[in-house]
Formats: sequence, structure tokens, C-alpha cells
Amino acid sequence: MKYLFREGKGSNGLTFLLLHGTGGNEEDLLPIAALIDSEANILSVRGNVLENGMPRFFKRVAEGVFDEEDLIFRTKELYSFVKEKADEYGFDEQKVVAIGYSNGANIAASLLFHYENALKGAILYHAMVPLKGLTLPDLSNSSIFIGAGKQDPLIPAAETEELITLLQGSHANVTSFWQEGGHQLTRDEVEESKRWFIQTFK
Repeated sequence: MKYLFREGKGSNGLTFLLLHGTGGNEEDLLPIAALIDSEANILSVRGNVLENGMPRFFKRVAEGVFDEEDLIFRTKELYSFVKEKADEYGFDEQKVVAIGYSNGANIAASLLFHYENALKGAILYHAMVPLKGLTLPDLSNSSIFIGAGKQDPLIPAAETEELITLLQGSHANVTSFWQEGGHQLTRDEVEESKRWFIQTFK
């Protein structure tokens, strides 16, 4: 998997796992990570599945319809990759906070759905329920921010609400922020996630 790693200067030992949206790359979310906490370690990954030449983190059958078998495989692959890089670079795998947008947020959510201690926290911008019918692990050690658009044409509000309910049902500490717009990531959303991050981890 293509990626970049930058060692931070923070005393809290947190590492941001950056996961871009469809067609993005490992550079996309660096400005957002810098805004939220410029001192955190950064592990930014490029999705290794191509859809019409655009990097993604897993295959999909159609818009909003995931290839579940591939999603499960890619989730396990990413989970193993983060552990491998933690060993290589010496960061604490128990202090990883994902920042994901759209497709990247979906695979971050899938990490939460599959592994109890994969993420200490997650900032999920415009995420969907990755898989239906799963019994989620105990997420009482995970704090999650979910940003959503009330007019998002790709993700109905009910989908976001279902994701919130499922995560809360597994004892995650979930904070949601709704903005009036669509699927695009807004400045207000990022600023709100920064406030949440400072309150939660500083």
C-alpha cells in the first residue's frame, strides 16, 4: 500500500490514520490533519483499489452498494498494515485516530465494526454503515465524531442515524454534527471536528 508517515512532536503519542475519498490520495487530508492537531504522528494511506483509474479502499458494485467480500478483505488488510507500520515506526497502535472522508470514512467505520481496539478514535466525514447484520465489538474505548450533510445526495440522513445508533449500541462515545450542505466536506465540519478533538484528546 502506498503511504506516507510523518513523525509528530506531540506528547500524547497520537497517530492520525488518514483515509481519503474516492479519487484522492495520501496528500488530500494532510491540511485537515494539520488543522486538527499539527503535532500528531501521521500515517496517510492511498487506497489500493482502482475504479476507473480512481483510488479507493475497497470495491463497490454500484453507487452506495459495497462489494462486501472485498470490504472485509480490505479492512483486514488495512488493520494488519497499521499494526505493521506501528512496529516499523514505533508508534503506539492503541493510540490511532482515523480521519476519513467518504470512502475513507467507510473503511474506517469498517475497522470499528470488525476490531475492538483498532482505533482509539475516529473522525468520520460523510460515512455510511459499512456492513449490515454484524455484531459489533465493544467500542467503549473509542470516541467517534461523525460529520454529515442534511442534503447529502449519496447518504440519506437515516443511514447516518443508523450508523450512529449502531456505534452507540456498542458503547462508543459518539458525537454528530450536521451541516446543511451535501456530500462535500465543509470548513464548519472540520472546525467542529477540531473542537471535538481538543475536548476529547487534549
